Order: sequence, then C-alpha cells, then structure tokens
Amino acid sequence: MIPQILILAAGSSSRLGQPKQLVKLGGRPALHITISNAVGVAGHAVTVVLGAQAREMTYLLERSPASWVINRSWEEGMASSIRAGVAALPSGSEAALILLGDQVAVTSDDLKRLISAWNGADAVIAASQYERHVGVPAVFPAFCFPELASLRGDQGARSVLERNRDRVIRVPMPNAAIDLDTPEQLAALTGRFNNEEG
Repeated sequence: MIPQILILAAGSSSRLGQPKQLVKLGGRPALHITISNAVGVAGHAVTVVLGAQAREMTYLLERSPASWVINRSWEEGMASSIRAGVAALPSGSEAALILLGDQVAVTSDDLKRLISAWNGADAVIAASQYERHVGVPAVFPAFCFPELASLRGDQGARSVLERNRDRVIRVPMPNAAIDLDTPEQLAALTGRFNNEEG
C-alpha cells in the first residue's frame, strides 16, 4: 500500500538568500529532484504544498503527475503547510508521507524503506531517524490527521511524533539529515550532485 505523499515547499528560504526550491543541483532544480523521487514511488499520489514564489515553482509541475496546492498562510511557518497538505488529501486517504521540499538527498529507495516499515498499519507511524532525531520524512496514518491539522506556528510534525512515540517505528535514514538551508550546505550539495552527474 502506497500512502499519499505531501511535499512541503512553501518557505521563503530566508537563510539561503534565494529560493532553495529552484537552485540547480546537477543541472536540475532542487524541488524537481524531490518531486521526481516521490513520483517514482507514488505516481499521481503526490501533492506539493507551495507558498512563497509559488508562481515561479508551478512550472516545475507542468509535466509532472504530482498535483499542487497553495498555502496562502506560508509566512506562519511549517505548520500551515502541513495543514494545507492534510486538507488537500483525497477523502478516505489511509496515510500521508510528509517530505520536505529541500530533502533532495532522500532517494526513492529511502522512501520505499519507510513505506515498507509502515506496511499499511493503521496504528503505526514510520519515521526516519538521523543524527539522534526522529523526524520527517515520515508516514502518518489517518489517526494522526487531526493532530497534524491542529499544528500552529513554525513547528513541524515532530511534536506529533513525540506525542505518539510508542507507536513510532524508526527507520535509519542518514540522507534525511542533509539540509539545504545555508550557502555552505548548497555548496556541499552542488559538489555531491555534480559528482553523481559525472
């Protein structure tokens, strides 16, 4: 069973100084890489939450099976994007896999391992574990939707994971720790993707 995948890509990238979703890695926009990895796993069951610079980003989805929604409250922080994504889920969705738009190092195989750990269970959350943290990407079954929809401010889904820690299956995923927030991190990722292209 494949969950719906929600890609959160609404932020303004203030720390990087340019839209991180559009920076080129190995010749491709970062958000395109994340979307491609998700679509490779879930096909049409992928929704991208856009906000800041949404107009510039929708073109990345023109030929993609992924759909998109606009989070008009993106300045509030990540919680607003989670709410927008959960609100956009098709009725009857059994689970949602939340992935950040800048988690470009997370591969399709990583996502498949996460989904396999969840394995359709309606009372189990499968979350990635990295640098002693448990976080996203993570698969949240439907019982989590009300909690996710009640998040406020700049908190992500980690509080939901903490409240349900006895239901969490931890999936080691070092790639999930790789950020695209600062010029230094961008330089490191650019080198990594250029090497992969070569």
